[in-house]
Amino acid sequence: MPDDMQDEIRQRIEASFAKQVFMTTLGARLVHVAAGEVEIELPVSAHLAQQHGFVHAGAVATIADSAAGYAALTMMPAGAGILTAEFKINLLSPAAGERLLAKGRVVKAGRTLTLAMAEVFAISGGVPKLCAMMTATCMVIAGREGVSD
Repeated sequence: MPDDMQDEIRQRIEASFAKQVFMTTLGARLVHVAAGEVEIELPVSAHLAQQHGFVHAGAVATIADSAAGYAALTMMPAGAGILTAEFKINLLSPAAGERLLAKGRVVKAGRTLTLAMAEVFAISGGVPKLCAMMTATCMVIAGREGVSD
């Protein structure tokens, strides 16, 4: 893909991500955008913990959903948006460490529905451990520039 198209995709995703106040509330940030791929990082902090001290599954699912949804959005033309219609998440191990990294990617892009997935890694001492996997069905919505959830 030409660099100018990559730049346009990255700018669209960054602009949409900046509108997600919930990502700011959590402390998540966009760290990688390419055609069909998005990565979101979440520093682990006490306000994200559940009763056992691990990152709450809701925060894990949130960054996985956004990574998968934004990966799907990278495959859409300007002016289109994406909404998650369905997702399934498997929580494989407790989310504990210094930070979480959600890696979203497109499995199959379509005109109406896109199947995407995300893997979430808990990183401790620089060592990543897979803690969750998500599959998501995303639907295209027209005329909603940069919309994703």
